[in-house]
Amino acid sequence: MSSVIPEKYRDLFQKRAFANLGTLMPNGSPQVTPVWCDFDGEHIIFNSAKGRQKDKNVRRDPRVAMTLMDPENPYRYLEIRGRVVEITEDGASAHIDKMAKKYLGVDKYPYSQPGEVRVIYKVKPEHTTVMGEAGRSNSHLQPLPPRLRQRQPHACPPARRPQTGTP
Repeated sequence: MSSVIPEKYRDLFQKRAFANLGTLMPNGSPQVTPVWCDFDGEHIIFNSAKGRQKDKNVRRDPRVAMTLMDPENPYRYLEIRGRVVEITEDGASAHIDKMAKKYLGVDKYPYSQPGEVRVIYKVKPEHTTVMGEAGRSNSHLQPLPPRLRQRQPHACPPARRPQTGTP
């Protein structure tokens, strides 16, 4: 059992808490992706498709950072820094189905693409930081002003691609 993950925060792995996975691009800049995750008592486990950017990044540089935010209390989270110590395709299809059950409530991962190869990554946690307390209410926080509480629907402008060439 990993002693790096505090006992009071292990419940996050039982919840539908997404992890924000940070990896390093070839130029050293950060790349962050939301991922489903699991904990086997020693490693944090996430799953992806071979060839995606996070796959390329961790194969080149195994250092990662992850944050799991409690879906019931966003002021409670677990930040993990560590290294990917194992990458395998063995059992990856079964694992993504297990994660689909946890996160989507379905027995089979519904977003598989033809020819896609699933991969499991095991992260050995080396350092953690925590915020918030299990079961603590947020009653001590000031409520948001009404103008910030009201969610106004708005359209996002279409993404613009950088123009190449000379004007």
